[in-house]
Amino acid sequence: MNAPTALSHLVPDVQQRDVPAALIDALKQRFGDRCSTAMVVREQHGRDESSFQVPPPAAVVFAESTQDVADAVRLAGQFDAPVIPFGVGSSLEGHLLAVQGGISIDVSRMNKVVAVNPEDLTVTVQPGVTRKQVNQEIKSTGLFFPIDPGADASIGGMSATRASGTNAVRYGTMRENVLALEVVTASGEVIRTGTRAKKSSAGYDLTRLFVGSEGTLGVITEVTLRLYPIPEAISAAVCSFPSIEAAVRTTIQMIQLGVPIARVELIDHNSVRMVNAHSKLKLREEPMLLMEFHGSPAGVKEQAETVQEIASDFGGNAFEWAETPEERTRLWTARHNAYFAAVQSRPGCRVISTDTCVPISRLADCLLDSVAEADASGIPYFLVGHVGDGNFHFGYLLDPNLPQERVTAEELNHKLVSRALALGGTCTGEHGVGLHKMGFLVDEAGAGAVDMMRTIKRALDPKNIMNPGKIFSI
Repeated sequence: MNAPTALSHLVPDVQQRDVPAALIDALKQRFGDRCSTAMVVREQHGRDESSFQVPPPAAVVFAESTQDVADAVRLAGQFDAPVIPFGVGSSLEGHLLAVQGGISIDVSRMNKVVAVNPEDLTVTVQPGVTRKQVNQEIKSTGLFFPIDPGADASIGGMSATRASGTNAVRYGTMRENVLALEVVTASGEVIRTGTRAKKSSAGYDLTRLFVGSEGTLGVITEVTLRLYPIPEAISAAVCSFPSIEAAVRTTIQMIQLGVPIARVELIDHNSVRMVNAHSKLKLREEPMLLMEFHGSPAGVKEQAETVQEIASDFGGNAFEWAETPEERTRLWTARHNAYFAAVQSRPGCRVISTDTCVPISRLADCLLDSVAEADASGIPYFLVGHVGDGNFHFGYLLDPNLPQERVTAEELNHKLVSRALALGGTCTGEHGVGLHKMGFLVDEAGAGAVDMMRTIKRALDPKNIMNPGKIFSI
């Protein structure tokens, strides 16, 4: 393995480049008060939901148009200064940290829905639009955008990290649902990739190259998304289990039998306890599956009955149904608040959140051993998972005043990821590589493949100014 010890992840490789005053002056001249060097603004844009501590960027530019982004990138390129795109700051692996200094380009003000084409089942948006905003804008069309990572993340950020979430088992990830992009390249040029057509055989698939590139190849300034008809019937259910293994075995069997379930989330007993306290609920404090079924009324009924029968074979009980939008919202809000519930359960804590994804047949092997290690460590943790596609998340709750807890959590993460790779899985199902999993990318893809990624990076970004120090080192 190329990440030999957990300690190698504790401190990021910070190599600050000088940002000359001439660049700051040029940015202020171009953007006026939309270029800020105030420390509070810089610090806000110099941290995300990861536990890394890194000096903030030298300045923050608030872009309001593609031309703004292009001009900011072009000016930064003249001074070889790094550029870090910023959406809403919800990334988990250090994606937006200024490990080599530079400027942050905040695209949150680029929050317009450019075009809705319901007849083609597409919508085009600026990168600062959030997933909830998309669905609010298109609700009158009878369509919806299904990708739901939990946080109300920006579409630009979701594209850059190839996000997915609770609906991925039915609707796929951002990789399958981004049709076209507008991107500002490292030279400041504006290019377009893809079209609104559902498929194409024209040339290299540049859209897929930028989706998941974590800002290292360009800044996304427009995204065309695939939409879906709102299902005729939607029903949600929770089911408690005597053990995590029973819940996982139920999930494996339903997927292998081809049940077209839309969502199936695993929540361990720790998470249920935390969610109950945070959201004032009375869920049974046992491992549970939170499920959702989409389709026709008859289809939803058949899916639900099949799943209930499978679950009963593994000791599943206390089915609770939610068919009205209000009831479903209550259940899914509790799930999406699991992170905040966990943080609240240990005031002042920091969270190391990690994820892996494995083939569905190996899910039990990977998950159960990882749970046993976490239990033995004594570190408080929570476990949630989009287990229908073999993806799950551990969140380790650390006392920042106890450095040994950080070391222990990193050791747990190292064992978890190593196990997933050995079982044919990936080091990250949806969080991305960022800073935290650079060594594991080499383990997963191999040195030759990572060298090819470096070749692409050097060709498209010869000055290495686009979010440098992420995914792999140059």
